[in-house]
Amino acid sequence: MIVRFSSIGDIVLTSPIIRALKLDAGIEVHFVLKSKYAPVLINNPYVDKLYTFENEITEILSELKQEHYDHIIDLHKNLRSMRLKQTLGVNSQSFNKINIEKWLKVNLKINALPEVHIVERYFDTIKFLDVKYDGKGLDYFVNDEDRKAVKLLPENFKNAYNVFVVGAAHFTKQITEEQLIKLANLSPLPVVLIGAKEDMAKAKSIAMAAGNKVFDTCGKLSLNQSAAIVESAEKVITPDTGFMHIAAAFSKNIISFWGNTIPEFGMYPLLQQEAEGTSKIMEVKNLNCRPCSKIGFEKCPKKHFKCMRDIDLENIF
Repeated sequence: MIVRFSSIGDIVLTSPIIRALKLDAGIEVHFVLKSKYAPVLINNPYVDKLYTFENEITEILSELKQEHYDHIIDLHKNLRSMRLKQTLGVNSQSFNKINIEKWLKVNLKINALPEVHIVERYFDTIKFLDVKYDGKGLDYFVNDEDRKAVKLLPENFKNAYNVFVVGAAHFTKQITEEQLIKLANLSPLPVVLIGAKEDMAKAKSIAMAAGNKVFDTCGKLSLNQSAAIVESAEKVITPDTGFMHIAAAFSKNIISFWGNTIPEFGMYPLLQQEAEGTSKIMEVKNLNCRPCSKIGFEKCPKKHFKCMRDIDLENIF
């Protein structure tokens, strides 16, 4: 059993572990996560069974007990996952979240972070099984029904388009509305905006400012329909968020914007070793207040938001 309750990007980042356990070790793989994130893995052929819950793990505890697992791989490592492991009483391994190293970087600006991607640290958790990362990047699977969403785009978008990811879980990770408008006007291709319902107001303003060059899908598509839009895009402009990792799974040309978080935390786009896609990281280096959090805030603690606003947009395309 693999445990990673949330969220979109974090679950996508577990996909090389799932693939390795299934293909290299020949293990039956079950995955436990929150119901709202089930679409991330619903089409993954390497997952034998998904267990989901709405609010509390107790909703599925009796079912999990009946599985008699050989091992639990805890890639979440919080109080809830600890209680789950204690209740099941099964052999387990837990992911090292390097919280001390992150705290030092955020609060004292001391860099003790390991120079490895988080996927490599995930593999440290299962090294006892003698399986290794295969270099094939991340997985994300959509079905033909999801791909019908691409047919909803205007006719002049169907040959080629760029995708802009409008939102992120925290404001200090988000590309600003003004920046997205400017980028839309600079883009040599039409632009599809993707995002959730909470991004709709921002997306509407961008679409109004950029005119027919932009097609807004925010709040109108499912997660996997939006993923299908990403799958067919030329370039993906995105903050540090789940869709960045979905774009990496599809080996897209990614331009990622980093505000209060930093790639050194180990969650930058992971492309296949022989991928056709490219990854360009946009950030303001040597800003003494950055990173201000390992996750994000609802507003800039310094009130200037220079980490995002000062990113140069002129030569992106």
